[in-house]
Amino acid sequence: MGKIFNSAIEGIAAGGAGIARLGDMPVFVEMTVPGDRVTCRVTEEHRGWARAELLEIDEASSGRADPSCPFYGRCGGCNLQHVKYEAQLAAKRAILCGAFERTGGFSPPSPRLVPSEPWEYRNRMEFHRLGGAGFGLKARKSAEIIPVADCPVADPGIRAALKKTARGERVLALPPEKDRFTVYARGGVFLGEGGTGRGKTRLLDREIRLDAGVFFQGNGAMLEKLVADLRELASGADRRLPMADLFCGVGTFAAFLGELFPRVDLVEENRRALALARENLRGRPAEFFALRDDEWSGRRGARRGYGFIVADPPRQGFSPGAARRLAAEGPPLLAYVSCDPATLARDAAVLRGGGYRLAELRLYDFYPQTAHIESLSVFKR
Repeated sequence: MGKIFNSAIEGIAAGGAGIARLGDMPVFVEMTVPGDRVTCRVTEEHRGWARAELLEIDEASSGRADPSCPFYGRCGGCNLQHVKYEAQLAAKRAILCGAFERTGGFSPPSPRLVPSEPWEYRNRMEFHRLGGAGFGLKARKSAEIIPVADCPVADPGIRAALKKTARGERVLALPPEKDRFTVYARGGVFLGEGGTGRGKTRLLDREIRLDAGVFFQGNGAMLEKLVADLRELASGADRRLPMADLFCGVGTFAAFLGELFPRVDLVEENRRALALARENLRGRPAEFFALRDDEWSGRRGARRGYGFIVADPPRQGFSPGAARRLAAEGPPLLAYVSCDPATLARDAAVLRGGGYRLAELRLYDFYPQTAHIESLSVFKR
C-alpha cells in the first residue's frame, strides 16, 4: 500500500478505469487512457489486483481528450470525458468481448458498433434535491450534491432547466417526499416527478406513453435505432406464432414488434410500468403478466410456443431458473438486450448449453462519456 510506480496504460476496464501493471498484477487507475504512460500510487490492494491514484501523466496518449464539462471529475455522471470518442468505442468493444471470453468461456462474433451523438443525447436524468428549490447531481466519490449549472450530455431541454435554476429561477416543482427525482425531455416534451410526470414521446412513427418516475431508456435517438433493428430482426421470425417481450417496461418493443405476430405476451414485475404498457398496446392482441422472469418461466413461460422473444433484463440479467428454461424451451430466435456485459456473458453460456448459438452481437452506445455498455445479442437455434 502506498507504493509509487510507473506504467503504461494498456486498456480500460469495465467501470472506466485504466489498466496499469505492477509486475504481473493489474492495477486500476481512474482518469487514464490506453497509451498513457503514468506515475501512480497504490491506494488499495487485493489478492491479484490493486487500485492506484494518478499522480502524473508522464506521456499522454493520442486518445486523450480535454473534458467539455467544468464539473467533470467532481460530478459522478460521466467518467470517460477524458477519452476521445473513437477510443471510448474501441474500449467498450474490448470490454464486451472480454466479458464473453472470461465469463462466458467463448469468443463472440465481432460486435457491430452503433455510435451515438456524443453530446446532448441524454433525455432522462436523475437529480438530487439541494435545499429549497435547488437540485444537482451526486458527486463522484461522496454523498455531496453538486449544483451543476449545465450538463453537456443532457438534452437541450434539461440543459435549459439547469441554466435557469443556476440563475435562481424556479423551473421544477420538486416532489416534496423525495430527495431524488427524475426528469425526461425530448422534442419539446418536458416531464418531471413532482410536476407533469406523465406524457408521450415520439419514437419513429408513433407515440409512446411514459412516466418520468418509471424507467425508460435515456437516449431516444439510439432507442429508435435499436427498435428499427429489432423490427427488422423480428420480421425474419416465424410470424405464425406469438412473440413475448420479457422485462417489457412500458411496452416499447412490443408496441413496434407486436403487430408482426398474432399475439404478444408482455412480462414485467413493475406494475406501474405494466400499466403504461397496457396503454401503449391498447387495441392489440396482447396478454400481460405482472411477474418476475422466474415466476413467468416456471408457470407457462417458453412452453407457450413462441416464434420470437425479446428480453431486456436489468443489470442482474436473467434469473438462473429463467435462463435454464429459455435454454431448454425458448424459441428459434431470441433477442437479448443487455446493459451489463458480465451477466450477458453468463446467460449466454447457459443459452449455448441449451442449443443456441450467438449469431450476432451489436454494441449500441447509449451513454457516451460513460463506461455504460448496452448491447444486442441475437441467439438462434
